[in-house]
Amino acid sequence: MSDLHLYNTLTKGEQKFIPITAGKVSMYTCGPTVYGRPHIGNYSSFLMADLLRRWLQFGLGFQVTHVKNITDVGHLVADADTGEDKVEKQAREEHGEVTHASVIAIARKYEAMYLEDERALNMMEPEQRPRATEYIEQMQKMIDVLLENGHAYTTEDGIYFDVHSSTPTPYGTLSGNTLDALESGSRVAVDEKKKHPADFALWKFCVGMNAKHALRWPSPGTSNPDGFPGWHIECSAMSSSLLGEQIDLHTGGEDNIFPHHECEVAQSESVTGKKPFVRLWLHKRRIQMGDQKMSKSLGNVKTLPDIVAAGYSPMDLRYYFLSVHYRTQLKFEEKGLDDAKKARRKIVEWITEVEQAPAVSDAEAMQYQTAFVTAMNADLNTPAALAAIFDCIAWSRNAKALGACKDFAQLIAHVFGCFVSEAAQAIPADVQALVEQRAAARVAKDFAKSDELRDAIAALGYEVRDGANGQEIKKL
Repeated sequence: MSDLHLYNTLTKGEQKFIPITAGKVSMYTCGPTVYGRPHIGNYSSFLMADLLRRWLQFGLGFQVTHVKNITDVGHLVADADTGEDKVEKQAREEHGEVTHASVIAIARKYEAMYLEDERALNMMEPEQRPRATEYIEQMQKMIDVLLENGHAYTTEDGIYFDVHSSTPTPYGTLSGNTLDALESGSRVAVDEKKKHPADFALWKFCVGMNAKHALRWPSPGTSNPDGFPGWHIECSAMSSSLLGEQIDLHTGGEDNIFPHHECEVAQSESVTGKKPFVRLWLHKRRIQMGDQKMSKSLGNVKTLPDIVAAGYSPMDLRYYFLSVHYRTQLKFEEKGLDDAKKARRKIVEWITEVEQAPAVSDAEAMQYQTAFVTAMNADLNTPAALAAIFDCIAWSRNAKALGACKDFAQLIAHVFGCFVSEAAQAIPADVQALVEQRAAARVAKDFAKSDELRDAIAALGYEVRDGANGQEIKKL
């Protein structure tokens, strides 16, 4: 059993992480809505999830099953229950018309950009990357159950969840909102047809302003017009289908807490009757641009290509974001990115020195690795973890004991995922992703999977060898 403690948004405090099944972790991450290239603020949340997964696998030896979705339908503007579908709105702007073909083209275009950016940022590939449009049947079945057990009701424009129904976890527990305090506002649509302003759409009918919605399916219930799913039910259907009715970890940005994750809890537990739906919720604080949050609606976003064009590596951005604790709000500044670039290169240079040094034994080296592990187990305290690395750099050079730090260097390279040399960065992203997966398989002692991945790497023209310094990759 690990000593990992994490801050749980649901309970509002740190707790020891104990998975449902010993040695295995089920983990869900809310992925992007693909109507534009995600900005770096979006990636800060995904990087937090990637760090957590890496620590669970490489640091603690868990077998992790990670699901990260793609939202390609049903996410309406302003995260509300009214307005235009974000993907369809983009199809109108780029293609001049909204058809099934134009909407799918937009979704796939920006999905490809998103995946390209994730590879550039060296994020590990999840075991499953479901698209919402591929899980419509599962959503329909969940909504049917909610209608049957009295947690949902039908109006002329859709099917809504009744937040006043008796849910296993009272609505508002995750976010801290109360039903009495919730008023109609920017994140809760004013709708006279709803029983309560906080009631949320499980399914929208293709009527009224949605009459021309391009993506549509038969609606749950009886004698209802065709329609499409609400944003919230999508993640509940995908997570339960791929990870089960109760999962260990769920991550996202703090903007997701309300209403999205609050609604996930309510509908998921009301379908199964089991609580908690998620054992532990982790949320990344926003990235600030000046005095404002980074947001497409505010027009102050930066994309990964913007960062590269300014002369930085995606690895510099990865280090910058991970160097700040995930529950601390980072104020994005060019100076911060400059400092991250310099600090990352110092660690890369040290790791290279360690790899080239002859192996030696020095018990003192373990104190730095122990400090690193302690920091990571303390709610992913990356500032303290990095401090342990720099302390080790200074000690190992002064003591001429670089060769005693090989295991530590390999651990931090796997966990942070950004301490790669320029030569290693030349390895194609798809090959590097397989190498990372193989390293995780070996940590989990899944040697059959390790051999399978070795063959997949060879098929791409690269050879991987297991040496004293970890995996070595060479072009065939």
